Amino acid sequence: MEQLIISVGRECGSGGHEIADRLAEHYNLKLYDRNLLEEIAREKNLKHDDLHPHDEGHHNKLLYRTVKGMNSSPEHNVAQLQFDYLKKKADKGDSFVVVGRCAETILKYNKNLISIFVLGDEESKIGRLMKEHGCDKKKAAEIMKAGDKRRKKYHNPYCELKWGDSRNYDISINACRIGVDEAVRILIDFIDIRRKKQHTNL
Repeated sequence: MEQLIISVGRECGSGGHEIADRLAEHYNLKLYDRNLLEEIAREKNLKHDDLHPHDEGHHNKLLYRTVKGMNSSPEHNVAQLQFDYLKKKADKGDSFVVVGRCAETILKYNKNLISIFVLGDEESKIGRLMKEHGCDKKKAAEIMKAGDKRRKKYHNPYCELKWGDSRNYDISINACRIGVDEAVRILIDFIDIRRKKQHTNL
């Protein structure tokens, strides 16, 4: 199969991760999310437990500095490890689905990248989080707001366009309005048409 890279950004509670799982299953691709650090740790002989706490963490430029190309922020260094790993995989011609990790920006140079952002209505997202976490509405709303805030703070320092800005992505979709099943169907159609057109234009 010709190389296919799918990046999925998502609002907390939108169903974006489930959609990424379903797309990976449909195209028989490896899914990179938190497991990405496990692969990096194995490859570089590092301890996964040392990397995991800093995964998709906020890099505060006021607290850390860069000297001779070396940064003292563990969050920044873990992010760069993941960016470099994804670029290496993409440059080798590997196909995969990646959730988050600024992939829509760091892999934008690759012509085989298709970038997706999944959003949703607040009430629907809260309802989904209530089921996932077995919590009440207030707690689910707190999880949603904290999750989106964390993703913005992680994403924006590394990317020219802000997290969730539609100009960052090939397609944005409100999965709450139509449901995950229909969102997956639409995205598969979009990906297949995009790949066919790209192949025709070669």
